[in-house]
Amino acid sequence: MLPFNITDSMTRVPLSVDFNNPEDYFIFIFQILFATTTVLIAGPVVITILATRALRLQNRFIFMLNTSICDTLVGFSVYYLGLFDVQEGYPSRNGTYNILPSLLGVNILTFLFAQFDRYFAVCHPFIYSRFITRQFVIGINIYCWVYNVAHLITRNLLPLSKAIQMYVFSIVIFQLIVLTKVVMTVKLYVIARFQLARDPPSADKDSKKESLRIIIFVVISFLVLWCPSFINIIIRFVVGGGLTFRNEATNLFAIMARFNSVCTPSVYIWGSPALREAMVRTVWGRLCPRCKRRVGSCHGKGNAKK
Repeated sequence: MLPFNITDSMTRVPLSVDFNNPEDYFIFIFQILFATTTVLIAGPVVITILATRALRLQNRFIFMLNTSICDTLVGFSVYYLGLFDVQEGYPSRNGTYNILPSLLGVNILTFLFAQFDRYFAVCHPFIYSRFITRQFVIGINIYCWVYNVAHLITRNLLPLSKAIQMYVFSIVIFQLIVLTKVVMTVKLYVIARFQLARDPPSADKDSKKESLRIIIFVVISFLVLWCPSFINIIIRFVVGGGLTFRNEATNLFAIMARFNSVCTPSVYIWGSPALREAMVRTVWGRLCPRCKRRVGSCHGKGNAKK
């Protein structure tokens, strides 16, 4: 049974703002643009990786695919969470039993596993090539979804008091994951700064530097955008203070956390030339032939120089 009646949601759930003040129009328009931008940035990344075999064969793009699928779904979720009077969490109002907010939890685990993946790929290449297979990486990404679904189902089946305790406990656990991510980010930065600098120039070295640069930027943006929400939740449920908001559309911390779904695929596109070129061929080139011709001319000039 669905957590809310789809046929009645448009008529019974009021909008997130009442349009009595000028800022209400700004909030409503911002949520529409935010949702659309997220879908238009993360969605093409998903399509590109799925449609490009050369990308699907690389483990790092499997992690990118997993987070981009999640980011695309987050973008679609904003059309409900941001446009209607919805309050998730405890207490809930017109909520989805935390189904839509839990999508962001998939990214948390995926980023952590992606950091370990890059660490072993660079520091222990022999072990990595022998044991970290493509099937293993796909299994890890599936586990991120299974864990979040199992946690969500368990929390929704428990009595309210126990569900709140489990919710706060999971936030504390995620804080430990955040600390682990900080340590791994420092490690990866040191590796990128010193160890790879000593390696001779090669295509493999460029690929490792590119993947390390992407994961470092992604994790830093994640920490900046997520930490305020984590801290506020802990203060609210443990200390009894913190900030409360009228609904999800006006929850500044929740908006910051969801903005991670725009930053992450943007960093992927910025940091990976292979992804950009494949995206032009498979997505934007079909919509804008001029873009495809421009990329083709750039390739021609590059080959001429060689």
